[in-house]
Amino acid sequence: MAFNMAELPPVVREFASYKTAIQGCSPRTVEEYCLDLRTFLRYITARRAVWPVTEDAMNDADVSGVTLDDVAAITTADVLEFMQFVNNDRGNGACARARKLSAIRAFYKWLTQKSEHRAAIPINPAANIDTPKKKQTLPKHLTLDESLDLLEAVKNDPLSKTKERDYAIITLFLNTGMRLSELVGISFPDIDRDLRSLRVVGKGNKERIIYLNDACRSALGAYFPIRNAQPAKQKGESALFLSSRGTRISVKTVQWLVGKYLGEAGLEYKKFSTHKLRHTAATLMYQTGQVDVRVLKEILGHEQLNTTQIYTHVSNEGMEQAVAANPLAHVGASGAQGSTPKIKKRTPRKDTGSEK
Repeated sequence: MAFNMAELPPVVREFASYKTAIQGCSPRTVEEYCLDLRTFLRYITARRAVWPVTEDAMNDADVSGVTLDDVAAITTADVLEFMQFVNNDRGNGACARARKLSAIRAFYKWLTQKSEHRAAIPINPAANIDTPKKKQTLPKHLTLDESLDLLEAVKNDPLSKTKERDYAIITLFLNTGMRLSELVGISFPDIDRDLRSLRVVGKGNKERIIYLNDACRSALGAYFPIRNAQPAKQKGESALFLSSRGTRISVKTVQWLVGKYLGEAGLEYKKFSTHKLRHTAATLMYQTGQVDVRVLKEILGHEQLNTTQIYTHVSNEGMEQAVAANPLAHVGASGAQGSTPKIKKRTPRKDTGSEK
């Protein structure tokens, strides 16, 4: 956890235990719930003491003593005020606001439907609040040529002592579309003997099988001798990717090395990240490999098909080619093929003052 659980009131700690033990949420997911609920309760606590609420007042607010009665007294108006505060004063975008509202809604859903406190809190104050509308944007991704440039940057790095490892990591990202957390969590027992597939643990502790292509097998085959010769700090460490210290590679290290090679490939100006490599794999599979969107959903580990459908966008080049391929594309206004109509300037009509 990024904070001490003792900072939270008992009822939130109960909720965290429920999400972990009963719903099987990952530690990271539970941590995000707790952080958002702490922010919300800090706002409510500060709101009771001072108006308008300031950042200093929120940071100084101690929520460890918040009682069940305090939680029960929170109204829909309080939740709306909080949403306005994080929007106006904190500058939270729609995604961040939606996540906070989701945490509050889930907390009260548990309180009103699943917990032993149901009689004390019969109403969920966040139940009927609409989720902030997120701006629909196309996923940013590398082109095929940029992806090849990135792989070449790793392969041709003369100073790297971890070239084989780094090449395997970026190859897996670009070919399978796995998440960063999934990659760092891979251990040797997760890998098929024939290097045809591997098992990863995705969001919500859900396992899925990821299949490997020739590029992945080649990159891992080149890395295995290096990995097997590297002494692990802990005896029996089974992590596929190790850091220079002999421990399982961290999320931050992978983020750093991806940023480093993007820079060496001349792509730092695009501000790509490890997640953009996942977007790249998905986009290339859909657009170039013509993968069915339902198959792509399973590959990426999405729960909902509408999450995957963002990759069904068509590139500008594809749209231009589609319009050019129209059988009427070469028919001029006069009906003759190849002729281009000339646009005449229209002279303004004089106003006669009469109405028709």
